[in-house]
Amino acid sequence: MAKKLFIRTYGCQMNVYDSSRMADVLAPLGYEPAEAPDHADMVIVNTCHIREHASEKTFSELGRLRQIKEERQAAGQQTVLAVAGCVAQAEGAEIMARAPFVDIVLGPQTYHRLPEMVARATRGSGGVLETEFPVEPKFDHLPEPSAHGLTAFLSVQEGCDKFCTFCVVPYTRGSEYSRPVSAILKEAESLVAKGVREITLLGQNVNGYHGDKGEGLGQLVRLLAKIPGLHGLRYTTSHPRDMDDELIAAHRDVPQLMPFLHLPVQSGSDRILAAMNRQHAASDYLKIIERLRAARPDMALSSDFIVGFPGESDEDFQATLTLVEQVGFAQAYSFKYSPRPGTPASTMAGQVPEAVKEERLAALQDLLQTQSRRFNQACVGKSFDVVLERRGRHPGQLIGRSPYMQSVYVSAPDEMLNSVQRLTMVTAHGNSLGAELTSELACA
Repeated sequence: MAKKLFIRTYGCQMNVYDSSRMADVLAPLGYEPAEAPDHADMVIVNTCHIREHASEKTFSELGRLRQIKEERQAAGQQTVLAVAGCVAQAEGAEIMARAPFVDIVLGPQTYHRLPEMVARATRGSGGVLETEFPVEPKFDHLPEPSAHGLTAFLSVQEGCDKFCTFCVVPYTRGSEYSRPVSAILKEAESLVAKGVREITLLGQNVNGYHGDKGEGLGQLVRLLAKIPGLHGLRYTTSHPRDMDDELIAAHRDVPQLMPFLHLPVQSGSDRILAAMNRQHAASDYLKIIERLRAARPDMALSSDFIVGFPGESDEDFQATLTLVEQVGFAQAYSFKYSPRPGTPASTMAGQVPEAVKEERLAALQDLLQTQSRRFNQACVGKSFDVVLERRGRHPGQLIGRSPYMQSVYVSAPDEMLNSVQRLTMVTAHGNSLGAELTSELACA
């Protein structure tokens, strides 16, 4: 009889990829996906440490799952409860101490050993804690990836050596590691053979990728674009320091590479950028944008911003608004600074009052939302190839994703689900577009 596995995923695309691979690792043990934790024989909470109050949210979630586990136990059913991801990596011992009902705590570099951990946990030998960074790369021990639908994530790089003063990633994900080109091509070919038409390359610092023979991300993109049947390529998340000539040229030359880039800048103030240890100035960022748009005139940009970083003055914040106005973003993510224990910024002088952060965040988001609406409106009348991925709430409605990552709604027959269609944009909304079918089929 098949066992049921439920994975709750928080955070970035890397965590989504990791959750999928954990499911792949556990499949040979007979675990199949469950839609809810209530009837699952194993539950994994894949955590993210980036957002504010991440630990508290994890323990709150574990409290709810404890009740489910106890109810199942009373009915004679066992539930293996595991905590994975970056909170597990950073606070594994505390999780084991505060939540002794948790069976397994594992870091993001150890999930290839999950079958062994499950065996130890189900033998009743006590909780399993696996947060040491292994010597061997986990990718060498993972099974062939599964695929669901036309889009897929593919991790090509992990870890970060940049050590931004606000960020926990170097401590939870470790130093930078790039997978060999041959392994990436093999995984991509496998995904395409299973029906995937668009792949997003993932990494904490994905454009810092360097293959075993010195290949950069630009070279890797060119090699992947040669795979027959691969319709589109994306990559995220990037660092401005690693936007080299080769990668910019790939945006010009490789039609499969989508004309959309998420390139975090965090602040428009050189003083704050230096305090963040971003290792670039605002002018460097603007020059990169200029070169990207020269290479690919239809390029659209997304970014990340932190407001209220320690020591940020009104003038520093105004510099951020000025940069936003100069670039013109299609999308962006903006957050109030919140201290992460163990990071240099958490002990910096000049912590900004919460009310000031709130005011600045509201002003920044108002500007970013105006730019996003303007970009969406400019898309009306244009035709794009759209990956139709799921059904909408209304009968006959399908939802897809444009080259620029907008949600696109269209009235279309169900048989067009999981296909790439040429659609004409007819309406613009705050975060989405309405479309209609054109007579031209893009890709079945």
